[in-house]
Amino acid sequence: MTQPRDDHGGAAEALPPDHTQAILEATKEVGSVLKASGCPFALVGSVAAYAYGIPVRLQHDTDFALRAEDSETVVRLLRGRGMEIVDPPEDWLVKARSGGEQIDLIFSLAGRPVTKELLDRARVLPVDSVHLPVLDPTDLMICRLAALSEHHCDYGVLLPVARGLRERVDWDRVREETRDHPMAVAFLHLLHLLDVLPHTPAPGPGGPAAREEADGRD
Repeated sequence: MTQPRDDHGGAAEALPPDHTQAILEATKEVGSVLKASGCPFALVGSVAAYAYGIPVRLQHDTDFALRAEDSETVVRLLRGRGMEIVDPPEDWLVKARSGGEQIDLIFSLAGRPVTKELLDRARVLPVDSVHLPVLDPTDLMICRLAALSEHHCDYGVLLPVARGLRERVDWDRVREETRDHPMAVAFLHLLHLLDVLPHTPAPGPGGPAAREEADGRD
């Protein structure tokens, strides 16, 4: 039997099929602490997709992106609220627990440091009853696609997110920033085949390039 995997490709404990409300409660609690801290942050991962209205089931954790230089302040404040803090072997995140739910505080998304510029592009959206900054849709897709690998490549999870966000994403920027990631390139091709994204006309005798050249000769 295949062992369940979490959103980051690691082994996950078996969970009930839907932790949505419990994860939302943890999200709101941590989000309130982060807002009071004054440190810039943004929701990422499945809860970010949920905030954009994507019908995803929340099962594993809630993810917050913040700058590495703010981590000590945030950890101190969360400890002050009685939350358990865990330092994992990875150096790009800190884990916490609230009400039995896991919280990931992430400083690097798909190998890219979280920056103020990235967080400044976040959009403030209602998450249950609390307004929180949520990673911009284009940045969200770039991070999700750049994280794909041969060992962690679940297109089934990403497809409803891409469908739900397609009108709000700068797909040209997504293609440009993920062109060196084969799994991302393959997924974008799949989106074209499924008509989630419009097809790009191939150059040829009747294509746009040929018509432009003909217009130039007139």
